[in-house]
Amino acid sequence: MTSRELTGFLPLSDAGSDTQRRLSDLLWRIGFGAIGWPWLLASLSGGRKADKRALLDELGLPHDALPHLGSWKADVGFLRHIIREIARLRPAHVVELGAGASTLIAARALALHGGGRLTSFDQHDGFVDATRNWLADHGLHADLRHAPLTAESRDWPGRWYDIDSLPDSIDLLIIDGPPWAVHPLVRGAADVLFSRLSPNAVVLLDDAARPGERIVARRWRKRWPHIDFRLRHDGTKGTLVGRRRDTSIPVANDNDAGRSWRHLARAAGIAGLVATGWIARGQLGEFPQAAEASTFLDEAAASHRTGLIRQAMASQVESATLNPSEIRRSTGIVLPPFPAAWRISDVQLYPTADSPAVAISIITPRGEQLSFFADRAETPAEARPLLARRAEDVIAYWEAGDMAYALTGRASARRIMALASDMAPAR
Repeated sequence: MTSRELTGFLPLSDAGSDTQRRLSDLLWRIGFGAIGWPWLLASLSGGRKADKRALLDELGLPHDALPHLGSWKADVGFLRHIIREIARLRPAHVVELGAGASTLIAARALALHGGGRLTSFDQHDGFVDATRNWLADHGLHADLRHAPLTAESRDWPGRWYDIDSLPDSIDLLIIDGPPWAVHPLVRGAADVLFSRLSPNAVVLLDDAARPGERIVARRWRKRWPHIDFRLRHDGTKGTLVGRRRDTSIPVANDNDAGRSWRHLARAAGIAGLVATGWIARGQLGEFPQAAEASTFLDEAAASHRTGLIRQAMASQVESATLNPSEIRRSTGIVLPPFPAAWRISDVQLYPTADSPAVAISIITPRGEQLSFFADRAETPAEARPLLARRAEDVIAYWEAGDMAYALTGRASARRIMALASDMAPAR
């Protein structure tokens, strides 16, 4: 729940909610508040104003369409994920939990890309009306519904939306509520809708870098193995992106484990977790694991072979214009600076299973044909170049922040590593 105006630090109160709150929920909030205050402070940031203006320009909306971001609102990074997925999926049915800035952006993106239907639920009746008027001010429409937090989940703690009717098939599920103050793990109950996800559907969870949402993500991965969940850090608060892979069913119901969240003893045990720092170190959450670059290296080698074929074909039109700002704005991929002596001969978006990567064909002053491949990193790896081989291709690969890079060619390993060192940060 976020409005077009500046949102208060605390969420709006729900009528009658105080009597419904359990002591265990209070202890969870206290415990996670003590541990997760850095993430909660980050949740108050909406991103840079320049990025917000660029996003609104992309949608053809006036700069005052989103007067305020921050104070629990979806940040620019999360809003951009919504735009990208709608543009890619052309969804017929989008369902949103927690209305506000994301509702306006999703409604506008749908109007530009296919005109699908947006159904949005929020726990505050008056806010639903205000958001409906907000959209109408910009000629947009969504099916906004009041869904008070009066329902119970067998598997998750806290209070959940009392949702009436839903489309049988959901192509994009946007999760931006309920607020964490209900319970740090309350958004986990959104998985009650996962059985309605269509083939190739996408789930977007806001505030995914917070400890509570990381625990939610870890449990979702176990319960729904046919959905590929990945944490993206291309915003101030993190976004969990889940992509459905097949039509499998959950491996387990976890009802007994779900009910255990409600036990007072479990909630009281948070004090012990605070003392040992387990949550802060990620032992209970989805925190970085060892890097596995095999798929990335395969894609880098394939992009190099494809680039060589394209350059040898007279019928293929090459694009030698490299615009890093446009690439970042459209795909979220950040490119490092290239040595001035290198000549860019082709720049292409390269399709991957997750989202578009960037493949750039390069010719060095010695006439060597290289390919530079950039995509989002799945897990942290080395910042210095590492060496790999795929058939006759030699690949130097490294990571910087959330980005993974590969420089591929058919020169000696020593030469490829030397060329990569001109781009990779010195350590």
